[in-house]
Amino acid sequence: MKAQVAAGERTALDVLAAAVKDPNGVEGRLRVTELLVSIPAIGVTKMQRIMTRLEISPSKRLGGLGKHQRDRLRDFLAARPTNRRGAPDSHLIVLAGPTAVGKGTVAAYIREHRPEVHLSVSATTRAPRAGEVEGVSYFFVSDAEFDRMIAAGELLEYATVHNAYRYGTPRGPVEAAIKDGNSVLLEIDIQGARAVRRAMPEARLVFLLPPSWDELVRRLIGRGTEDSAEQSRRLETAKLELAAQGEFDYRVVNTDVAEAAEEVVDLMKIRTSATPS
Repeated sequence: MKAQVAAGERTALDVLAAAVKDPNGVEGRLRVTELLVSIPAIGVTKMQRIMTRLEISPSKRLGGLGKHQRDRLRDFLAARPTNRRGAPDSHLIVLAGPTAVGKGTVAAYIREHRPEVHLSVSATTRAPRAGEVEGVSYFFVSDAEFDRMIAAGELLEYATVHNAYRYGTPRGPVEAAIKDGNSVLLEIDIQGARAVRRAMPEARLVFLLPPSWDELVRRLIGRGTEDSAEQSRRLETAKLELAAQGEFDYRVVNTDVAEAAEEVVDLMKIRTSATPS
């Protein structure tokens, strides 16, 4: 059963449902800790943090959970779609999500703490924000230069975001890193993620979520980089972006930057073949 969950042949939600139906059955006798560590990208350390967050004792079995514990576990599992069974292995992870969710912050953490991961640097026509570095945060280019890159086929994907600025991923560095066997992370917008999926179906798409809508609003207003009109426009866009999360292979909630970043890195290590290891 645990091997089935690890291989993507059975979902953790299905195991929980079976345990609720028959608390004394095989699924009901399974410890919550055993179920969690069978899920790809959840190791022992992460499992312990999850158990604490869910307020579930390490000795608890699925069939012995109280209603509130069961509901919290179900909500947690529902936010972690299983890997696409039978999909090819991928060295490419695409990280996307709504405005102000913290994509750049999570990517920056990975850049600093996980040097083995190659972070693609996007090109953009917008002006640099305070603290952003040319060639590290973005390649800041003119509209004319962006047009030239499109015409020359130098962009893997590109899109206009918030009806204002254009963003794109230079193709050369990504293809070179993958050819060298490196794991590559693209931090891009949702339109770009869709374009990458069309161009490279083996890419693994990760949707970064805020803990709540109120927290997303707080983050957007708190960073102080947009006026009130731009904030309103971005929040309207965010509603559409959140509605697209079902198109992605995985969802990660950005409650804590370090934890979210490590979860994204862990997803790079998942083998997506259907054969159990």
